[in-house]
Amino acid sequence: MSAKELKGYSIQTTNGKAGIVQGLRFDDEGWKVRYVVVRAGGWIANRQVLVVPDHVEGADRDARVLRVDLTEEAVKNAPSAETDRPVAEGEEAARLEGYGASPYWGSGWEAAAGAAPIQPGPYVRDRAAEVGVPREEGDPHLRSTEEVEDYSIGTTDGGVGHVEDFVVDDEGWEIRYVVVDTRDWLPGKKVLISPRWTSSVSWPQKELYVDLTQDEIKGAPEWDPNAPLDREYETRLHEHYGRPPYWVYR
Repeated sequence: MSAKELKGYSIQTTNGKAGIVQGLRFDDEGWKVRYVVVRAGGWIANRQVLVVPDHVEGADRDARVLRVDLTEEAVKNAPSAETDRPVAEGEEAARLEGYGASPYWGSGWEAAAGAAPIQPGPYVRDRAAEVGVPREEGDPHLRSTEEVEDYSIGTTDGGVGHVEDFVVDDEGWEIRYVVVDTRDWLPGKKVLISPRWTSSVSWPQKELYVDLTQDEIKGAPEWDPNAPLDREYETRLHEHYGRPPYWVYR
């Protein structure tokens, strides 16, 4: 399912409904969803809280409901989400303590595959130094999907659209694909790229750089958000880009 589709889903707890999905938080190294942002409470006394995906039991797309194994009270008393604010590791560990979860850094796809952790590209490191972000423990790493929507896409030979949405694996809670809208250049369409193919991200300039050419993205199989994302389409997609599919790493 997509991040935009999830927005507005009701949270069904073990003893009632406890809020509405507002968005997702993911780490910008492993592209793993770390939190579901939930608006808990009524319209007057409401607050945004963070629910760890480990507590999600499943989604009912027809009813637009996300089921969790928490009580209504537990959701309403979950750690507060200061929306769109990057969270540092030290603060994150404090939030997770007592919430029944463990720190996650270093547990993205690179850890699952037994590979070395992905390091940010030189552009990201240079920009971090430029804006005064420390490189030691405490680096901000959490981002909201809403924040990154509309980021420009930079290829190896120029720009080619913007981030429209994210396709999320709701079992492993990984961002499986970034949805790119190429309609900035008519005629355009929506296509998918894997976060594995990103080379760097400029948060100050709001641009996502990918190790692909303009023509590769423009020529990719069109993605229909209303059609099932099946293995046949994914195979065609990876064959077009000449990249190994994610399932070979499992």
